[in-house]
Amino acid sequence: MALASWKTFNFFNVTQISPPDSESAAILEHDDFTCICTGSDNTFLGSSDGVVRILSRAFKVVRSFQAHETGSIAHMKQVEGTALLLTISEDLSSEPVLKVWALDKPEKKSGSPRCQTTLSIHNGRKPFPVSAFAALDDLSQLAVGFANGSVTVIRGDLIHDRGAKQRTVFESAEPITGVEFREGPTTTLYVATTGRILTLVISGKGQGQPARTLEDTGCALDCMTVDKRNGDIVVVRDDAIYYYGLNGRGPCYAYDGPKKLVSIYNDYIALISPPANSTLSKSNTLRKFGSSQADELFHTSTFTLLDTDLKFVAHSESVVDQVKALFSQWGDLFALTTDGKIYCYHEKTLQQKLETLYQRNLYVLAINLAQKAGVDITQQNVIYRKYGDYLYQKGDFDSAMQQYLKAIDKTEPSQVIRKFLDNQRIKNLIEYLEELHEHHRATADHTTLLLNCYAKLKDIDKLERFIKSPGDLKFDLDTAISMCRQGGYFEQAAYLATKNSEHGLVVDILIEDSKKYAEALVYIWRMEPETAYPIFMKYARLLLEFCPQDMTQLFIDYFTGEHRPKADVVVSTTLAPQGGVQGGVSSTVQNLASFLLLPVSSLASVASLPSLPSLPYRNAASIVSPGRPEELSTKADESQLAENDVNELFYTLPSPRMAFSSFVDHPEEFINFLEALLSKGHTAQHDLVELYTTLFEMYLSIAGKNKGAEKEHWEGKAKGLIENTNIPIDNSNILLLSHLSDFRDGTILVREKQGLRFDIFRSYTSVNDTAGAIKALKRYGPDEPQLYPAALAYFTSSPRILEEAGEELDVVLKKIDEDGLMAPLQVIQTLSTNAVATMGMVKKYLSDTIERERKEISNNRRLIESYRTETETKRKEISELGSKPTVFQARRCSACRGNLDLPAVHFLCKHSFHQRCLNQVDDHVECPVCSSQNATIRAIRRAQDESADRHDMFQDALQRSNDKFGTMTEFFGRGVMSIPTID
Repeated sequence: MALASWKTFNFFNVTQISPPDSESAAILEHDDFTCICTGSDNTFLGSSDGVVRILSRAFKVVRSFQAHETGSIAHMKQVEGTALLLTISEDLSSEPVLKVWALDKPEKKSGSPRCQTTLSIHNGRKPFPVSAFAALDDLSQLAVGFANGSVTVIRGDLIHDRGAKQRTVFESAEPITGVEFREGPTTTLYVATTGRILTLVISGKGQGQPARTLEDTGCALDCMTVDKRNGDIVVVRDDAIYYYGLNGRGPCYAYDGPKKLVSIYNDYIALISPPANSTLSKSNTLRKFGSSQADELFHTSTFTLLDTDLKFVAHSESVVDQVKALFSQWGDLFALTTDGKIYCYHEKTLQQKLETLYQRNLYVLAINLAQKAGVDITQQNVIYRKYGDYLYQKGDFDSAMQQYLKAIDKTEPSQVIRKFLDNQRIKNLIEYLEELHEHHRATADHTTLLLNCYAKLKDIDKLERFIKSPGDLKFDLDTAISMCRQGGYFEQAAYLATKNSEHGLVVDILIEDSKKYAEALVYIWRMEPETAYPIFMKYARLLLEFCPQDMTQLFIDYFTGEHRPKADVVVSTTLAPQGGVQGGVSSTVQNLASFLLLPVSSLASVASLPSLPSLPYRNAASIVSPGRPEELSTKADESQLAENDVNELFYTLPSPRMAFSSFVDHPEEFINFLEALLSKGHTAQHDLVELYTTLFEMYLSIAGKNKGAEKEHWEGKAKGLIENTNIPIDNSNILLLSHLSDFRDGTILVREKQGLRFDIFRSYTSVNDTAGAIKALKRYGPDEPQLYPAALAYFTSSPRILEEAGEELDVVLKKIDEDGLMAPLQVIQTLSTNAVATMGMVKKYLSDTIERERKEISNNRRLIESYRTETETKRKEISELGSKPTVFQARRCSACRGNLDLPAVHFLCKHSFHQRCLNQVDDHVECPVCSSQNATIRAIRRAQDESADRHDMFQDALQRSNDKFGTMTEFFGRGVMSIPTID
């Protein structure tokens, strides 16, 4: 056998099928069946006595009927998806008979299926057996080959018996060993004889033409079949397996040895090879199913399943019993032997097959098998990774990396990267990291690692190709620029920043790496306002340090709305190149500068440096760098510069306060900035107060750093701001700033103007000026009583101040006591804050306070006693009025003052009236004399009841009162806190 180079596997599980009953087993063991076919979930057996038996899935005989009275059934075909069965019987004494049965239409009398069509197949009345048979799925065309070399084609509606036409389409002196159809635009019939393979067009274009020979070598009986997947014909001979298409022979695969039977099962070719020492006679070439040689029983046949696409043997075994037929049904392949045994060949799952290949390290075959099976990319990547791991363990790192690259889309990169971190494998790591970026799967860490690899190998060319690769950005921009800057590749970093319009990063490189502050300012000035603002604010302090005047002007222009991007200019300069290490460093910086188009402005001069190479993405001439900051004077020829402002732009002006922090340590530039903003009048009204306040502060700050006339000059400017009534500056800010700067004139002026006497006093106490504090207390104390509690706290803040105050402490205590500015407890708490004042100093104050409190308590007690006595008297009087008789002795009418006569009315208040003097017509009679007083009392009581729910009045009175407890008792007396009564 010539398949030694093909790998052999066991991809099939083999089980023997046991019939469920003795009847089915006896039929299978009886060597009387002549043909077999499958379809519609059943298996059909045809026997030599013309009986058709139908087997279920369990291979139990579920039905049988007599299909032909004479002859044996040579061929059968079941139309899949229907209940139609075609049978062909032959008897050499007569022509073969074809019948079509409707299995779902039984006859009423016999119960057998109805015969739809009966047809005799013509062969010129020559007594030769049927050697080959083929039919289309719809039975519209059939081909029957005979042992005498003729082929008859039958056309028509065999299903409904509407007539059929027969025609002999081919004749040959060689027996027919096989016929197969191939459908397409034309229907082609393949004919195999013992000596040739031919094609014949039987319908469509080319019909009627003679048969065309594909090859002058034929095949044995049952050694030709059709691969329905592609329509190709498979022919097996003793030397090889051959494929034939419409245009002739296709691929062939050497497989030495005799072949008895060929069949197609899924992707496999199933072969039955008889024993190698069997010698078949010429008559045996045309043997039928029922014929066999006795000596074959003592020899083993070989059953093989081949995958010719992937070139491996899926299954191979020696079979003791000779195989009579192969058939596929229910997704499995079955083999029927001469002794009636049925073997089921069930293909293993793809995963099981892959595991077998993994164990034998056949990863290439596993990949091909998975691709042929159409598995998803995730499963394929698993195989690629396993193959890569295998190659890695063998030390074939380059090949392993190729497999890892194929699985890159569904593989965790860290699994691969860890394997190649060794310095000797850094090139493989670079290859993998580059592919990660190509597939847009790289993270910032991957970009960092890749750039570090480039730097380690000092491979500038690869670095250039990586960062300048066309198409979308495949890596994290910030990471790439950061790594280039760390490695000193400023030109590449600038390229990336400029290409991606990262203006901020370009300025970062100019300032932080190249220290080219003037060029950075030039670059900023040519940006659009909205873009330039955050960038120059970031580096404002540095730029003010090295380019103070130009940066201040940029601030002024931007914050006054006058900022305009400067137009580009070209300055041509030819200078000698520099060499050495310094020249290399300078060249890097200069190449960075070549990214910029120099705007025309008075920012910096054009200094003499080597000409800079322009990069392909910029269409600009070489740009020269300015000299040191102290040499920033205009030296270029004015004829080379032409300022060309763009059209007027509008942008949102930021708050001037945003620029304040930038001018730290640059007071003069800050003053110029503030004065320019105020003079141009573009500042919003709500920002003016802050600007003037800040400008006032800066005046005082500079004045404090100078002496003599210079100090008077800046203080004069500060006074001018205070005296100008049109300047919106807050007086409290002026006071605070004047105090911090020890600008006493400003403090006093504003505080007196605004009546801030307390602040004046506090300004003295803050500097421990006791004499000034006493003076301010005497001057402003009568109008500002709160100064006395503050003075008390100040006088007792330290022993030295207490000594300086002297008798003023007693004066303050006396004033506080007389005016009630503080409660005694508050005084004590104030004095006890610092252990300065002694008990002897406040002895008189305390004794006077205690004496006064005692007198007040005594008065309150007497008053309480009088209220209690009066209340008790009233209660007693009310009780007597309700329980004792009252004697009325009045003799005169309280109204007319006349003698009292009947009818008279007497009131409990001891007033008596003539009834006629009361002028009362209802039952409710009230004493006219006491009515007004009673009405007043009732109104007071009603007002108290109404105010009982007015808690806001109570809280307001409590807050405004100096005597909280007195206020509470007053409202308590009004009934605010009494429990409401139920009428």
